[in-house]
Order: sequence, then structure tokens, then C-alpha cells
Amino acid sequence: MDNLTRAYYESRFEVSYLKKKEKAFQDWFSEIMEKCHPADFQRVRPWGNIGDRKNDGYLKSERMLFQVYAPNEMTAAKAIAKIDEDFNEALPYWRMFFDIWAFVHNSMDGLGPDITEKLLALEATNEPVKLLPWGFEELRQRVFKLNDADLYSLLGPAPTNKELLNLRFENLQVVLLTIAQQQPPLNPTIGPVPADKIQINGLSNNVAILLNAGRQKSDLVKQFFDKWHDPMFGDQIAEAFRQQYQNLKSSGLPPDLIFYELQSYAGGTTLTEPAIQAAVLAVLAFYFEQCDIFEERLAEDKPLVGDDDIPSAPTSDETQEVSDDPSD
Repeated sequence: MDNLTRAYYESRFEVSYLKKKEKAFQDWFSEIMEKCHPADFQRVRPWGNIGDRKNDGYLKSERMLFQVYAPNEMTAAKAIAKIDEDFNEALPYWRMFFDIWAFVHNSMDGLGPDITEKLLALEATNEPVKLLPWGFEELRQRVFKLNDADLYSLLGPAPTNKELLNLRFENLQVVLLTIAQQQPPLNPTIGPVPADKIQINGLSNNVAILLNAGRQKSDLVKQFFDKWHDPMFGDQIAEAFRQQYQNLKSSGLPPDLIFYELQSYAGGTTLTEPAIQAAVLAVLAFYFEQCDIFEERLAEDKPLVGDDDIPSAPTSDETQEVSDDPSD
């Protein structure tokens, strides 16, 4: 797979990890493990009034028992209570079958000290059982050992450099007409793009790769507007993007998730087609450069965020607060 496809899949994985909660996250975890360990990982579902006996999955070859906890918001107190209850209630039923008990969670920033202390304390009093936290990187490492077919099945289709280089006006038209629903501004303001805009907005390295790839064809977007029969069409699309970006930003979403939502917004129901995905990247890169989406300058009281090493265009993320309804 080329670097654009890899960055696209990395971005899709991160979005799924951030967006999926409770049962949806548990099902996604099970799907990952079944693809990574066919005929080895066993998905366990609740059964009648006995539930799942605190077993959300079992990896036979590694004698690992999994408990998944993916609330909407995580608090230390609730996570500690969840760990204590699930581990101790699993012991009478499963102890002879596992050597490792894994606490799978959806906290992108990792677990706090109180939760870590609880895992270590339970491990110390239940030797030789090992208690391990499983988060973003543990899942990511397994996912990206999958073959291309399984990645496609898990994360969907992805654009390639070839599809981006073959981008045509008709691909752009599908994308642009999808979002042409807002009134254009009377006096749009367009300024130059700061060189550090990726860092200013805290966007990840993968999003930087996607935007830099899209820049290869962003001039095609300008040509599209120049040739379009309605001279106000470009302003109309620009205002639609500005409003959508502001709505997403005001909702408190992290930067990469905002970028993903803008991708979905621009592609509509056609985002499953790699050629349209490539067109979406060109459109987003164009409006990113025009400063219609994401911030063009840093707030005075906000430190610069992001990698210093932003990749060039290809050539051919502290909160511990989560839901009142812990997932099982």
C-alpha cells in the first residue's frame, strides 16, 4: 500500500477508536481480534440471565481474557470500580484458562495514575496473573499487521496516489454539488495559509499527509470554479465549509475528528468510492489553503501543538472524565 492509503487507513482507525463507544466499541474490538486471530480469538456474548461472566473475549493461544470498557466519558472512580468488579467476578469462572487479563479501553490519552495503580495492585495480589491495559496503540499495532483485504473489510476503501493523480472534473463535481446547500457570503475573506497551520490546529501527521496529497490537485478545484457557469458557486461552497467547520469546532471535537467529519460532509454518500475520496482530499486541501477551514493563527494564550516534522506531498492528540453507563 502506498503512503496515501496508509495515512488514510491510519486516520480511519483513529476516528473509529475515538467515535465508537460502549457496545459499538466492543463489537469493533471483537471484529479486529477475529481478523487478527481467526479460529483463535473467541467472541463472548451475554447469554440469558448469566451474562458473559465478565468475559468480553478470549485469545486461546495467548491465554488472554479481555474486558472492554468504553464509556462516553471516563472517570477514574468508575473505571476503578469496573476493573475491581470485572476482574474479581471473572476469577471463579475463568481463572484456570487465563494467565493475562487485559483491560481494553477507549481513552486516547491513556489511563490516569489511580487506574494504573489499581491494575498494579490487583496484579501484585494475584500472581502470577498479569493485568495489562489495552488502548489505542495496542489495537493499532495488531490492526496494521493485517493484509490489505482485511484492512479494506475493517476500515473500508481508501484512495491511492494513482487515483489522486487521475482525478478529473467530474469527480470534483460530485463532491461540490453535494455540499452546495448554504448561501454564499457577501464579502468572503481569503488570506494566505501560514506555513505552521498544521501545528496551530493540532492536526496529526496522518492528516498532514492527506492534506499534502490533496494539494497536488487543489489547483484543479480552482479551475473547476473558474469554468463553472455560476460565478457565485465557489463562494457558496466556501461558506458551506466555513459554517460546517465552525459547527464542528464549537461542539468540542478534537482536530482530527473535525477533519474526518469534513471529509464525510464533502463526500456525502459517495465517500465509499476511492475516486471521490481523492476528490474530497483535493477540495479540503483547497479550502485549507484558502483558510476557510481550520484556524489561520494561534490564540495568544494557546501553545503551538503538533509535530515539527510535517511530511511533504507524496510523489506517483487530557481528560479523564467518561459515562454514567459503563459498557460491559
